[in-house]
Amino acid sequence: MLEKVEHIGIAVKNLHEAEEKYTYLLGVKPYKREEVKTEKVITSFFRLGETKIELLAATSPESPIARFIEKRGEGIHHIAYATDDIKAELKRLEKEGFEIITPQPKKGADNKLVAFIHPRSAGGVLIELCQDI
Repeated sequence: MLEKVEHIGIAVKNLHEAEEKYTYLLGVKPYKREEVKTEKVITSFFRLGETKIELLAATSPESPIARFIEKRGEGIHHIAYATDDIKAELKRLEKEGFEIITPQPKKGADNKLVAFIHPRSAGGVLIELCQDI
């Protein structure tokens, strides 16, 4: 079962500039910066109440974030939902007709297992499922 919005992922071209902008916007500094080499991305996390904002900047032109920005520009990349059983949630959503991008969860940023649901089957929104490791 999905528990809550875990974070909102925002694709940015320049992480340093985006961190400054979001620090002023949110009134808090990022609590964590982390590189996810498998995704060719550096992330920066802000905590706002129970929800987090994740800024994502590409480290390579082959990164999914670089391709996203090239096609759509900077902006909301995904919405992530927390679950305590990511494998069961993937099975449930697949049975309901959602197109699964990541059939096997993988290690993501912020000490999470992650998997993705294709925007084609989720109203045009990339969905990330997250489970604490």
